[in-house]
Amino acid sequence: VRVLKQLGIPLEEYEARHPEANDRWEKGELSDEEFMKETVFFKERSFTPADFIQALRAQSKWLPGGARNVIAALRRPNGLKMAMLNNESGPLNDYRIATFGLAQFFDAFFCSAYIGMRKPDPRMFRAGAAMLHFEPEECAFVDDRENNCAAAAEVGMHAIQYQGEEALRKALGGLGVRL
Repeated sequence: VRVLKQLGIPLEEYEARHPEANDRWEKGELSDEEFMKETVFFKERSFTPADFIQALRAQSKWLPGGARNVIAALRRPNGLKMAMLNNESGPLNDYRIATFGLAQFFDAFFCSAYIGMRKPDPRMFRAGAAMLHFEPEECAFVDDRENNCAAAAEVGMHAIQYQGEEALRKALGGLGVRL
């Protein structure tokens, strides 16, 4: 929404075109250019596609009070396998991994655009666990969205809805994870 306001794109106009195109974009069925053509550049604009991408990327940041400290703490003493399972375009996923040095924290990245499915599709959770050589029951899944947590729990994962670092530390401790 911030990017839309910044660039003067009416929310209703964007939202009318966004859901179907976004699903295909995040599954890797549309390139960034195709997505922007369907949702933003279906008419002439006062900015370029590069401006739009730059504004979108500028929104990528560690959130204040985000899970960064917990992620770093998990990596040190536990030797746990950690992976990201996200819904976004491939180029945005790659940008965030590089910009935030996420490879130092995670062993794998399961991006919807690269595996062709999106959360909360149960297949995505099963695929993530399988690619790490785990059963879903051996995995903890953390997400801020209730529907994604419900889907992860449905396949047998220990789902934790993210509600801040302290709550996450407590929930992980309840699973026997020491920080």
